[in-house]
Amino acid sequence: MNIIISGKNLSVSDGLRAAVEEKLGKLERYFTPDTEVIVTLSVEKERQKIEVTIPVKGTIIRSEQVSNDMYVSIDLVEEVIERQLRKYKNKIVDRKQESSNFQKEFLEKEFEEEDEVKIIRTKKFGIKPMYPEDACVQMELLGHNFFVFYNAETDQVNVVYKRNNNTYGLIEPEF
Repeated sequence: MNIIISGKNLSVSDGLRAAVEEKLGKLERYFTPDTEVIVTLSVEKERQKIEVTIPVKGTIIRSEQVSNDMYVSIDLVEEVIERQLRKYKNKIVDRKQESSNFQKEFLEKEFEEEDEVKIIRTKKFGIKPMYPEDACVQMELLGHNFFVFYNAETDQVNVVYKRNNNTYGLIEPEF
């Protein structure tokens, strides 16, 4: 497992690097040696944030944790990633998905399903072509933090969403 650590608005000290490598090093038992783990540490005012992204075939395992202490954030992110891995492992085995990034022992081990995903409601709605800016206005009018729409510019289904800093994001499919 190859851990790539970078800092945003802070320089990564040897102590932070050691803490990240120690905590996330526990995940080595799940992954093959060539798996990359991308870690970004950042500071915004009093917020100490860690983002961990692990691209594996077919999906991305990702967690972002924020606290007022970077070492607490590092502890939290490791727990969340492990929980996600247990859930994802069951999906790999159930659906016979590509599993080349994972250790054989991890795939063979049985885990109890902790928080089973259950869809409790389905919504259907008419979708008409509109521009992303119009979709943002519609999202605001509805009081939602995301909005699914048919993009008049690209002829694809897109999603606009409200970001933490009161700006907007656009999600487009990539084929």
